[in-house]
Amino acid sequence: MSVRLIESLATTEPLAEVFSDASVLQAMLDFELALARAEAELQIIPQSAVRAIAACSRAEDYDTAVLAKETLRAGTPGIPVVKAFRKRVQQEDARAAEFVHWGATSQDVADTALVLLLKKAAQILEADLARIEKSLRSIVAKHRKTVMLGRTLLQPAPPVTMGFKAAGWLASVRRGRVRLQRAFSAALVLQFGGASGTLAALGNRGPRVAELIAKRLRLDVPDAPWHTHRDRLAEVVCACGILTGSLGKMARDISLLMQHEVSEALEPGGNGRGGSSTMPQKRNPIASALALAAASRLPGLTAAFLSQMVQEHERGVGGWQAEWPTISQVIQSTGVAVASMAEVAEGLTVNPARMKENLKSTRGTVFAEKAALVLSARLGREAAHEALEHATDTKKVRGRTLAQTLADIPELQANKKWLASLEDPEGYLGAAQTFTSRLSSSTRRLQRGRK
Repeated sequence: MSVRLIESLATTEPLAEVFSDASVLQAMLDFELALARAEAELQIIPQSAVRAIAACSRAEDYDTAVLAKETLRAGTPGIPVVKAFRKRVQQEDARAAEFVHWGATSQDVADTALVLLLKKAAQILEADLARIEKSLRSIVAKHRKTVMLGRTLLQPAPPVTMGFKAAGWLASVRRGRVRLQRAFSAALVLQFGGASGTLAALGNRGPRVAELIAKRLRLDVPDAPWHTHRDRLAEVVCACGILTGSLGKMARDISLLMQHEVSEALEPGGNGRGGSSTMPQKRNPIASALALAAASRLPGLTAAFLSQMVQEHERGVGGWQAEWPTISQVIQSTGVAVASMAEVAEGLTVNPARMKENLKSTRGTVFAEKAALVLSARLGREAAHEALEHATDTKKVRGRTLAQTLADIPELQANKKWLASLEDPEGYLGAAQTFTSRLSSSTRRLQRGRK
């Protein structure tokens, strides 16, 4: 399936296919077929009925446009789908049509279909997240000692390393990946409860039917039907929101590093990516922009889903009907952010030379904190603060570096060795290497814990 033009910046081709009309309908028909086979196995319906039901379980045999139109009147896709399904089975075998959808309700069909779609989506997201982690590990390893400016409130701050920065991205994405894996694991459960969630139409055999359906669909069996208990789905939505926020943070950092005035990193380009319709020289952070756009959508979508959780008694009025488009947008927005940042991580160009130039351009002022620790011991805190204010005032120091200006202070003139090393960025990294190792190893611990 091709991506619709209006959604071209909000999904990927694999996820657009997962949530396509044909895919959604096939998931619903897969539930109906699994239901029939489970009931036939328990001799609730005749085995002969399964053959006709199976023959009519292909999505391509139905007009999804007609089903969509009828869904708007029915209030649930389950009603028109089951109606069309039964009609086609009747043409195949009139007797078999009597056993279509036996003991189930329309929400069983819709919810289980949604879970089956989430199962497919989980595999797509997992593959792209693995790509991000692998590439970020490589960046961390390659740039553990690549020194660059730290930046606080977008202003120059004491140095960090590119490896330290990338390790932060890596650990955050990994936490989000594990969080999402756990959420999917909890949510991939069958929905099968019948009219009021008790499976009364099946007598005491309802739970066994549920077990067989779940086995055929490769889903878990919940303790009980969950028609109006949407917390498992909410956990997936919230996990997507957190993960996409982490990817947005990474995208924000990279897009800022790409600015011409900074030029410390560069997204991969080529094949029409990052160009401008009017400015041929431009290399825009397009993948980061897609991730940032997704990160801006997710908070509203997450809030919308949480408000949809408040559903009435055994079948919701409005909340349940609101979920499908919300969840579809959440998963696809998360997917485009993950795929975009996987592409960035795999092709990111880092410019260590420019990082050194930008450090030097501060004329040592980013080491004022380091100098303050020494000056306070010699001059007292207040006098040291006043001296450093003067030493970092670009209007007064006339282009000199911090060390050159501090050399004028009599109390420091005997400390030439210290002054010479003041502006050495490698000498003021603190625990950056330790933290980089911890961040990297913490992701490995999470991975081992999952296994």
